[in-house]
Amino acid sequence: MKLFIILGSAMAFLSVALGAFGAHGLEGKLSERMMNIWQKAVTYQMFHAGGLFVVAFLLDKFPNSSTLVWAGWLMVAGILLFSGSLYVLSTTGIKVLGAITPIGGVAFLAAWILIGTAMIKG
Repeated sequence: MKLFIILGSAMAFLSVALGAFGAHGLEGKLSERMMNIWQKAVTYQMFHAGGLFVVAFLLDKFPNSSTLVWAGWLMVAGILLFSGSLYVLSTTGIKVLGAITPIGGVAFLAAWILIGTAMIKG
């Protein structure tokens, strides 16, 4: 549980920092389209940082749930793959990174399904 709170805090911090960097450091340096991609990465990172807190709090109630642990790790992987690939894509224009982004999206979807499944098993 503690680990997912730490990871959630770190991911939320980085989301705010990267959002501010995008708004102030990248404005005028990236096209509007690339700025929108950067913002999408920040938004999804923050939502899933919150998801890590959800996992941590649920693990406090259901400490033996391997399903919740998997959900947490899938959220971390999703942040790295989805948001990470979008950060790099928006600043470099390397299009092949667009192939990685959906893998992160699937990790996010699987994490939310696992949370629901853990609660049904409850």
